[in-house]
Amino acid sequence: MAFGLIIIGDEILSGKRQDKHFPRIVELLRQRGLSLGWAHYVGDDRAALVELLRRTFASGDVVFSCGGIGATPDDHTRQAAAAALGLPLVLHPEAAALITARVAETAAQGQGSADMTLPDNQRRLKMGEFPAGADIIPNPFNRIPGFRIRHHWFVPGFPVMAWPMLEAVLDTHYRHLFHRESAGDRSMIVRGLAESTISPLMEDVERDFPLIRAYSLPSVGWDGGRRHIELGVKGDLVSLEAAFARLREGVLALGGELDGEPAACGEPGHAPVSCGAAGGAGDDAADGSESETRHGSDGEPDRGPEAQAGAPADTSRQKVS
Repeated sequence: MAFGLIIIGDEILSGKRQDKHFPRIVELLRQRGLSLGWAHYVGDDRAALVELLRRTFASGDVVFSCGGIGATPDDHTRQAAAAALGLPLVLHPEAAALITARVAETAAQGQGSADMTLPDNQRRLKMGEFPAGADIIPNPFNRIPGFRIRHHWFVPGFPVMAWPMLEAVLDTHYRHLFHRESAGDRSMIVRGLAESTISPLMEDVERDFPLIRAYSLPSVGWDGGRRHIELGVKGDLVSLEAAFARLREGVLALGGELDGEPAACGEPGHAPVSCGAAGGAGDDAADGSESETRHGSDGEPDRGPEAQAGAPADTSRQKVS
């Protein structure tokens, strides 16, 4: 079982609005010793959303979905979830009560009428129509609830609503999973070696340490710094230090240069700047890179949406995993 994230809206794909959910959900999970396994971005396309939800419902993963649960024509999430499960949409009685209470509150403030028979208020009640059998997710911001069904949690696209709702979901329903994985991350900044040169070393480390994954995050130096690679290992804490030591020794044997720790001259593949030439390792440190970094329990350096792993296969839409 993995945690997955679906972010819905044409406004995200068109660039009219910038997604803020991805980094926040990653952080909420990381604070609890959990990690995001995959994420999808999808527009306001009901057929595409139905197809995606059919796959994610079948996956058995815990899925957080942000956006599209309103009652305007471009909101398709409630209908798509019902269609993906072959269930009818029904007005949830508790959701109806909460929406009615919210309408009464706003009417008391001089905004509209509390008469629920009026067309506008009848349309508002549609926000409480969920797939049959769904439960509500309380919304502390304005009472209009989200819904959950089969480990899928559907919340509004507004961060001010979505984030407290999902934080409560984690703390209420998944606390038993918090900090269960004993995992860590060690990395270092390497210069003077190409990824093609270090790939066999990474494969050797993963072969010798089955509970460890090696990773390589190259920088092309576009910001004025020298090209480098953040090279590291992540996984089982028991194996982590030995795996990192093996990786470091391998880098030095290949002639790589670590920030603040030049490789010995004359080693195969050795970068000339490491031999004490003017502007050597001291210049490397000037770009602000650290020679070694540690990361917390889920261990992932922030690689952005394009680098998470484990989503159900999707070749038709942008996928981040």
